[in-house]
Amino acid sequence: MLPPMKLLAKWLLGACALLLVAHLYSGVVVQSFSAALVAALVIGLLNTVLRPILIVLTLPVTLITIGLFLFVINALMFWAAAGLLSGFAVKGFGAALLGSLIYSAMGVVIDSALERLFTK
Repeated sequence: MLPPMKLLAKWLLGACALLLVAHLYSGVVVQSFSAALVAALVIGLLNTVLRPILIVLTLPVTLITIGLFLFVINALMFWAAAGLLSGFAVKGFGAALLGSLIYSAMGVVIDSALERLFTK
């Protein structure tokens, strides 16, 4: 379990990363910072609850594709969050795939920075 301050920082930085994805790539649209906050929360919840179930259900396909199908699952979570929210939009599955890749890369950087910051 993450400490509350680290969790809050991860959520805020995730929202900023989502705004940056929308700025860098025109296939993803975020209307405001509050929409980015809600979208980051929903993406986090989908990744926590639904993603592990999908990984188990699609394990044979994931093994056959040597793990590349996990990119499809990430894109589906990103696209599902956009489908649930009004201030966050993704223009098709290809945009979801590229947007989720950019967002995931930023997430790795954020996690690395927070790990260094909060391990003292």
